[in-house]
Amino acid sequence: MGRGAAEATPLVLTPESSPDAATSRAIEAGLDAYNDAIAPYDNLTPLWIVGRDGVGAVQAGLRAVTVYDWLFVQRLWVAAPYRRQGIGSRLLLGAEAIARERQCSACYLDTLSSQAPGFYQRHGYREFGRLNGFPPGHARIWFSKALDGPSP
Repeated sequence: MGRGAAEATPLVLTPESSPDAATSRAIEAGLDAYNDAIAPYDNLTPLWIVGRDGVGAVQAGLRAVTVYDWLFVQRLWVAAPYRRQGIGSRLLLGAEAIARERQCSACYLDTLSSQAPGFYQRHGYREFGRLNGFPPGHARIWFSKALDGPSP
C-alpha cells in the first residue's frame, strides 16, 4: 500500500466512449475538489460574444472564460461570408476589453497552424508553445498576450 493511502478495494479500469452524466459529474467533481484544495478557482466567469445577421442567424462568435485574472479564449469563429471584414478582430478586442473590466492582466488561447496564427500575432499575441503533428501535417500553437505591458 502506498504512503498514507487508505485501504481500498482494487479498481477495475474500463474504457468508455460515452460515460453517463453521473459518471462525468463524478470525475469532474473529484478533479475540481482536488484542484480547489491547491488553487481554488478565482471567479471563473464565462464570456460569450455572438454575431447574428439581420434574421438572427448566428454568423460569428467567441467563447471564453476569465479565471485567475486571465482571459482564456476557447473558440473564435466567423462564417465564411463575413471573414476579412474585421469581425474576428472586433470579437477578440471585445473579449479583451471585457477581460480588462474583469481585472484580467493577460490572456491565452490555442489555434492550429492551418487556422489563423498570423491573426493572433497581428493582435499582439506571442507564441509560447507548439505541438507539431497535431493534427498530422499541422501544429497546435499556444499564444499569450499581456493586456497591459509586455506579453507573459
